Order: sequence, then C-alpha cells, then structure tokens
Amino acid sequence: MADIGASPLPSTPQARSPLFRAEQFVWLTARVLEQRLFAHHFLHGTADAVETALDAYRNEDGGYGHALEPDLRGPVSQPLHTAHALRVLDAIGRCGGQRVERVCRYLTAVSTADGALPAVHPSQRGYPAAPFVPVVDDPPSDLLATGPVVGLLHRNEVWHAWLFRATDFCWRAVESLEKSHPYEVEAAVLFLDSVPDRSRAEAAADRLGRMVREQRLAALDPDRLDAYPVAPGYAPAEHHFPHDFARGPDSLARAWFTDDEMSRSLDHLAAEQQDDGGWPVRWRRWAPAPALEARSLVTIAALRTLRSYGRFVG
Repeated sequence: MADIGASPLPSTPQARSPLFRAEQFVWLTARVLEQRLFAHHFLHGTADAVETALDAYRNEDGGYGHALEPDLRGPVSQPLHTAHALRVLDAIGRCGGQRVERVCRYLTAVSTADGALPAVHPSQRGYPAAPFVPVVDDPPSDLLATGPVVGLLHRNEVWHAWLFRATDFCWRAVESLEKSHPYEVEAAVLFLDSVPDRSRAEAAADRLGRMVREQRLAALDPDRLDAYPVAPGYAPAEHHFPHDFARGPDSLARAWFTDDEMSRSLDHLAAEQQDDGGWPVRWRRWAPAPALEARSLVTIAALRTLRSYGRFVG
C-alpha cells in the first residue's frame, strides 16, 4: 500500500495559490455545508448541493439549529442560526419562496415585544454556548441579530409582516447609535446596504462612518495595531479592519476609507492566510470544535472578500 503521507503537495504555481491552499484546508477540516459552499463559490458546485446540506440544520419550527452558528451548540432553533441560514441561501440565490416564508414565521414567534430579534433565545439554556453569548430569561432586542436578517430579506425582495416592525426597530437603533463596537456596526452596515430607502440609508451610513473613524473602531494601519483599541469584551487581538465593514466595493461602508486604507486592509487580509491554507479566527476561542468549524467560515468569507475587490480570480 502506498504511503499517502510521504509526498507533499506538488510545488506548482497552482499548488502555491491562495485558492488551492484554501481548498485543501476546506476538504481537510470543514463540515459538509462549508465544503459544498466552497465548491459552489469556486469550483462550479451546484446550489442544490448546498441547499441539501443546509437542510440538515433546519427544524420543524422553521428555524435552524444544530450548531449551524458554531458558537451555539445543541439542536434548538436560534435567531443567530437562522440568520446564518439566510446568508447561505442568499449566497446561492435561494433566499425566497416557501422556505423563507417558514423562516419568517419562526422569526415572528421568537421576536421581542418591539418586533425585533434577541441575540439568543432562552431555549438555548441547558446546551453549550460561548461565554460571550449569555443566555437570559428575557433577552432584549438586538441590532446585531436583527440588522443582518432584515437586510438580507430586503436584498432579496422578501415581503412579510414581520419585516415592517423589524425594519422600524433597525432604523431607530442605527440612527441612535452614539457609541458602538465593531460587530454592531457591521450589523448596521448589512441593514443599510439593502434597506429600500436609499437616501436615508446613505445619510445614516455617512454618520456611522464618521463615528467609526472618531472612535477608532477600524484598524487603518495593520502595521501599528497597538495604536487601535480593542472593544471591551473582545479577545486581545480582535481588531477589525476596513474590509470587515466594507465586504465588497459596493457597500456603503466603502466610502468610509481611502483607497490606500482599503488596499492596506486587503493586503493584511491576504497575508493572514496560514500555512495550512485557512484563515484564523480572531474572536475568543472557547472550545476546539467551534473554533475549527468557524475557521472554514472565515476562510470562505476571506476568499469572497478578496475576489470581490479583484484580488484574485477563482
């Protein structure tokens, strides 16, 4: 029998490319869902295959669970899992129809009194969860959970009764932000990038961008990270960069940064690829399985961001 570990990967330009190295990482470590997502984005894989893999995480209540979002373990549906599922469906052009109608019914059922989503529903209690996503009995409405979902549904021209109050909540939350943190700003951008009222969105984004720069929420010089504060409760090196806010050149957040700042950010992102082909998780790691599963997610996200800015073709 041949010793399959005896020979390294061939030393060819293709084998040294970021995409090829990331592919090897995904096949070695990723869940089936991320393997099929990678194939869809970069290897002409089918949307049907992705949707089939996503179905394994769907529950009878219309939501998603089973650790689809790696930092929440257990079978129960959660808003963060369901937001993750909508991102997948959006990425493959399937964010609509009866499937999303069922998702909206679930969102209605778990919403708070003002029609928005909590970060974590109390049904998570009793199952493992990251310490930075605490489970409480009466969770408040959360822009971080609600903004991306509302943005995705508007982006795909989904209309449901749940959206009206949730959209109003997002407008109030975004327009009242005075001091924030990077993940909350990212959620606000995902809402603003797709909400139908474009003039209002542009005005809100302009104000938000000034706040990001004033509060130094984006590390504009990756070579001087000690000059940028890390938000309270974040991991020691959990900085955020221009590309984290402007995930593509069409985002409203792109106007917040100069061409030089964005170029340095993308250079830093490309250089973060590790020897095994994957990108690192910057947030706090609390258990081995969630950290490994999250690395495939951030690897695919990094490749898609780099490609959206023309950094490679694949």
